[in-house]
Amino acid sequence: MFIIRFLLLSLLICLSVVSLSYAQAPATSTAEPPKVAELLRLLEDADVKTWLAQRQAAVPEKGAAEVARVIDDLEARSRTRLNVLLSAVPRVGSELYRAASSVRQEAHDSGFAPGILMIGIIAGIGFCTEWFLRRSVPAVTLPNQLLSQMQTEFAPLLIFTATVAFVFLIFPWPPLMRVVVLYSLVATVAYRSVLALCRLAMTVSVPMAKAYPRVRLFVAVLAAAMAFSAICERLAVAEDVCSLIAIGFSGLLLLIAIEAIGRNRSSDDAQLLGRRVPRTTGIAGAVTLWLLWCGGFLALFWLGIMFVVVPRVLSIADKLTHAFAASRWNDGDATDPKTVLLVRGARAIIIIIAVDWIAFVWRHNFQPITGQLALAKTIITGAFNSVVILLVIDLVWQLGNAYIGRQLGRVGDGRALTPNEIARQGRLRTLLPVFRNALAAGLLSVAALTVLSQMGVQIGPLIAGAGVVGVAIGFGSQTLVKDIVSGVFYLLDDAFRVGEYIEAGSYTGTVESFSLRSVRLRHHRGPIFTVPFGSLGAIKNLSRDWSVDKFRIRVPFKTDLDKVRKLIKAIGGELQADPELGSSFIEPLKLKGVEQIGEYGIELGVGFTCKPGDQTAIRRKAYTMLMQVFGDNGIDFAQPVVQVSGDDKGSAAAAHATRQLQGTTALPGPNGPAS
Repeated sequence: MFIIRFLLLSLLICLSVVSLSYAQAPATSTAEPPKVAELLRLLEDADVKTWLAQRQAAVPEKGAAEVARVIDDLEARSRTRLNVLLSAVPRVGSELYRAASSVRQEAHDSGFAPGILMIGIIAGIGFCTEWFLRRSVPAVTLPNQLLSQMQTEFAPLLIFTATVAFVFLIFPWPPLMRVVVLYSLVATVAYRSVLALCRLAMTVSVPMAKAYPRVRLFVAVLAAAMAFSAICERLAVAEDVCSLIAIGFSGLLLLIAIEAIGRNRSSDDAQLLGRRVPRTTGIAGAVTLWLLWCGGFLALFWLGIMFVVVPRVLSIADKLTHAFAASRWNDGDATDPKTVLLVRGARAIIIIIAVDWIAFVWRHNFQPITGQLALAKTIITGAFNSVVILLVIDLVWQLGNAYIGRQLGRVGDGRALTPNEIARQGRLRTLLPVFRNALAAGLLSVAALTVLSQMGVQIGPLIAGAGVVGVAIGFGSQTLVKDIVSGVFYLLDDAFRVGEYIEAGSYTGTVESFSLRSVRLRHHRGPIFTVPFGSLGAIKNLSRDWSVDKFRIRVPFKTDLDKVRKLIKAIGGELQADPELGSSFIEPLKLKGVEQIGEYGIELGVGFTCKPGDQTAIRRKAYTMLMQVFGDNGIDFAQPVVQVSGDDKGSAAAAHATRQLQGTTALPGPNGPAS
C-alpha cells in the first residue's frame, strides 16, 4: 500500500510539473481562438457570475447531505431487518424439522447411531480417559500455588480434548453428521476452557467466586447458541431463520444478564470486579446492546461489549500476573522489570486482541457508513492503528520507568556499602531522573507524531518546522544551549552528585537538585543558590573519598615538644573513642612536627584525616580539648613579649606597645593566630 501511494504521489507531481511547464511556455500564436473569446465574454456576464456564486455557496451543503443519507440508510437497514425477522417466524419449525430429518436419515443410511448419542459416547470416552489418568498418574509438584492451580485446571482439559479429537478423527463421518458432532464437541471444549479460566480467576478474585454459578450458566447458553447457530448455517437452514434463532438465544442471555444486574448491587459478586453502577443504568445498557445485536449493528454491539468486558478482564489479568510474579520470583516487587513486562505485556495482548476484533467487525459490518464519510473512515482506521502504537510505547515507558525506579529504590537502603558502591549509587541518583525525563519526552513526542500520522495528518511539515525552530532556538539562545551542554558533561564527568558539598567560583553549598540547565545549592547558612551550569566553572568537591584537615598552634620556645606530642596523641585517642565522632576518623589526630620557628614561639602542625564533611566538628572538638589539656599540664600558648629597659618614658612606651599587641592577638585558628 505504501508503494502504491508513493507511485501515485510521484505520478501527480510529474503531471503537475508538466502542466506547469506547458502553462509557462510562450504561445506560438498571438491570435485568440473564437471559442476562447466567447468564454471570456460569458464569464463577464452578470447572470453567469450570480449562478457561479450560488453554486459555490451550495458546496458546503454536501457534507450535510451525506450525513442525512447515512441516517436514511440506517433507518432503511433497520426496517428491512425487522421485516425479514418477522417473516421468518412461521418457518422456524419447518426449517429445523427438515435439518434434523436430513441428519437422522444420513446417520441411518451410514450405519451410525443418532447424532446426540454419538456426541454422548465420544464425550463419555473423553471423561473416562480423564478420570483414569487423574487416578493413575501422580500429580507433579510445582513450586507455587498458582502453577499448581493451572495444572489442576488445564491438564485434565488437555487430556479430554486430545481424547475426543482422536476418537472423532478415526471415524469416517457423513457430511451432515460430521458438522453436528464436530461443532458440538468444539462447544463442549470451549465451555470447559472458559470455566477453567474462571476457576483460575477465583483464586485471586472473591467477586468472581461468588458470581461463578451465573457465569457458568451464561457461558453454557452462549456455547450452545454458538454451536447451534454454526450447525444451522452448515445444514443450509435459511439465513433469516438462523438469525431469528440467534436472537432467541441472545434474549435468554439478556435475561441472565438482567437477573445478575438486578440483584443486590451492594454484594461483591454483583460488581464482578467492576465499579458499582445503578441498576437502571446497567439494565438499560444490557438492553441497548441487545437491540444493537438484533438490529444487525454488529460494529456498535461489539464496541459496547468490549467497553464492558475488557476492563474486567484486564483487572483479573493484572491480579493473576501479579500473583504469578510474586510466587515465581519470590519478591512481588511491582517495579521488577520482569513483573512489569509480564503484567503490561498481558494487558497489551488483551487490548490488541480486542481492538483487532473490533477493527475486523467494523470493516465488515460498518462499511456502508464509513464508505460515505471519508473523514470518519480515516479517523476510525487511525484510531485502531494508534492503539497498537500507544500500547508498544506504554510498554517501553513502563519498562524504563520500572528499571529506573528500582535502581533509585536501592539507593540509601541502609545497607553497609563500600565507598565505591556509595559513589556509584550517588551517581545513579543524580543521572537516572534526568534519563527518565528524557525518555518520557522522547516517547511522548514519538507517540504524538505517530498518532497524528495514523489520523491522516502530514507530519513532514511538523518535523521540518520543529527542526527549524530548534535551529533558531540554538542560535538565538546560546546561553541556554551552553547551560544544557555544560550540564550534560558535568554529569557525565561525575563532577558532583546530589547531597555533596561543592564550591564553584563564588557559590558554595550542598547540591539539593538540578534541572536541565541549572543546579540548586543550599548554603550552610540557609540560602539557596540556583546556578546555571554554564556559570559554574571549575568545581571543588568537598564530599569525595576523604578530607585532610591541618591547623597550627604556637607554643613558647622552652616547651617540651615530646610532652606536647604525647598529649596530642592522647587527645587523638579520646576523639576516636568518642561515640559521635569516632566513626568519622580515617587517621587519628597527631602532631605533624615543627612547621616554623617564629619570632615569639614555635609553630607546630597538627592534622587528621576523616570522612568528608566531618572535619569541622572534629576540629572544634580538638580545639576545646587542646586548650583544656594544655592548661592542666602547664603548657601555654605563645604570646608576643616585649622587653624594654631605660627611663620611665621608655617603660611607658613599652607598656603601650604591649597593650597594642595583646589587643590584636587572637586565639590560634586553623592557620595560626591572626595578627
